[in-house]
Amino acid sequence: MDLTKITNPSFLKNLNQQQLEALASDIRSFLIEKCSVTGGHIGPNLGVVELTIALHKTFNSPKDKFLWDVGHQAYVHKILTGRAGEFDTLRQFKGLCGFPKRVESEHDEWETGHSSTSLSAAMGMAAARDIKKDKNYVIPIIGDGALTGGMALEALNHIGHEKTNMIVILNDNEMSIAPNVGALHNVLGRLRTAKEYSKAKEELESLMNKIPVVGGKLAQTAEKVKDSLKYLVVSGVFFEELGFKYLGPIDGHDFEALEKTLDYAKKVKGPVLVHVITKKGKGYKPAEDDTVGTWHGTGPYKMETGAFVKSATAGPAWSSLIAQSVHKCMETDERIVAITPAMPVGSKLESIQRDFPERFFDVGIAEQHAATMAAGLATQEMKPFLAIYSTFLQRAYDQVLHDIARPNLNVFIGIDRAGLVGADGETHQGVFDIAFLRHIPNMVLMMPKDENEGQHMVKTALEYNDGPIALRYPRGNGIGVPLDEEMVAIPIGTWEVLREGTDAAILTFGTTIPMAFEAAEALAQQGISVKIVNARFIKPLDTAMLHEFMQENMPILTIEEAVLQGGFGSAVLEFAANHRYSTLIDRIGIPDEFIEHGNVDELLAEIGVTAEEAIQRIEKLIQLKQQESLKTV
Repeated sequence: MDLTKITNPSFLKNLNQQQLEALASDIRSFLIEKCSVTGGHIGPNLGVVELTIALHKTFNSPKDKFLWDVGHQAYVHKILTGRAGEFDTLRQFKGLCGFPKRVESEHDEWETGHSSTSLSAAMGMAAARDIKKDKNYVIPIIGDGALTGGMALEALNHIGHEKTNMIVILNDNEMSIAPNVGALHNVLGRLRTAKEYSKAKEELESLMNKIPVVGGKLAQTAEKVKDSLKYLVVSGVFFEELGFKYLGPIDGHDFEALEKTLDYAKKVKGPVLVHVITKKGKGYKPAEDDTVGTWHGTGPYKMETGAFVKSATAGPAWSSLIAQSVHKCMETDERIVAITPAMPVGSKLESIQRDFPERFFDVGIAEQHAATMAAGLATQEMKPFLAIYSTFLQRAYDQVLHDIARPNLNVFIGIDRAGLVGADGETHQGVFDIAFLRHIPNMVLMMPKDENEGQHMVKTALEYNDGPIALRYPRGNGIGVPLDEEMVAIPIGTWEVLREGTDAAILTFGTTIPMAFEAAEALAQQGISVKIVNARFIKPLDTAMLHEFMQENMPILTIEEAVLQGGFGSAVLEFAANHRYSTLIDRIGIPDEFIEHGNVDELLAEIGVTAEEAIQRIEKLIQLKQQESLKTV
């Protein structure tokens, strides 16, 4: 079937099972081919082909509301709603988004790049439906990993309490990004083995109905027997205790079972949970065989073999460099404990997990818990290293403020994927952490210029005993500098001059330092001498150096791959204002908007975070200084 000819899902209503299976095969081939070029979340989407087809066949989108959680499993949904022709642009600059996007299609009802939000949003949509007396179905599709998020459990509790009409699809592939952990995962494991439970319960209920009720005793006994069976076969019957009608588990690749169960779910009054078992990566052997999450989301790969196409990079991956540095310190310091919220693979912590299992904790998709657990460890004189993506740290803001910084506990936060991340787009860009951490008392925030400084900053963080300290590091690879044999701590709040200059200064850090050098070289050709400063401590600032620049009345340009509002440049402006300096200061950074997906260089060019822009800003600053000098003559 030519998938690019699909305009909406209505054609599915007339397909028989053989045609549905052929369509599923075509979709899998299409996804494997397209994602081999663009990269993407291939494993999750191969696992939900039949489920997505069955949902669209049974329900009527967009009248019926689908909420995908996490949104990386929505590729098949995009194909069935008329976007197959755009898949060559998937996750590319100005192209098709890798997550549901409301402006893309009326069928994308809910946007999510993070997990565990669908049930709360679905409750809101269902409440609006009931208030307006509309007649439609609300269907959140949530993964078993996402279900461990605290917000999802809060929503389950509320939905069950209100007895809201809703059909929750639990897509259980036994693994989210990394193998799932926790008691709830174990409950799902028991449910997977209890396929005869529903059948046995129905037979028992039928039998009880045939028994004539003599007074209330027998009826009460019957209920107790049913409850006993329930607890015997499925320990806890978690979802039914929360107020849901539980259906399943069913084979998520069996069209007949899916359609039969979904049709039944539509007739049930109140909340229903349909437990669907799927195989992540189904139909593509390299993805099917993955047990650690490598095929959760990938770059380009060779379709025939599954071999990944390696980019030509000189240095190690930043995540690996930081994890290896922590590992080295753990060898001699038994106080160090590593924590991650479900990202042991993404943050390259596998060697720590392997070599120090008693000091490694993957807490699942539970960022808030991870942060407060780190605080608890710190109260007991341990040295917790919390490895967390910048975009996920947003979820733990209150815990960082209230539980870590307020009591001034020694927690080391490794902020992975800091800065623009590219293809995952606006839900994942790590550009807000400076602004939401910088204003928190007791917080130290730093970012290295290269891998060697990065390992020294790990040592700095683990030796720091005066409160919380955070190390930002970007997505991707370093530049390939040699690493010192011995790691040494860097004095807190100290910057370094990387290039001397007399006419203006560029203050920057991390990934934008090469940009500053490029601008300075070009300006030197014009006879303009620019000082470049590695402002590696974003908080506290190097106040001695700032006083020096501002007393010399040297124009300053700050550059940051982070939001301008509340960012590093704002801190420099605040310093100047607080000390009554009239120094000319300009700032380059992320404007007041969400940055969409695309190649990082393309995104930076789009928003004007470039060497060319820095050149123009420096020229303007010097021109303004000259004009001010003429006025004072």
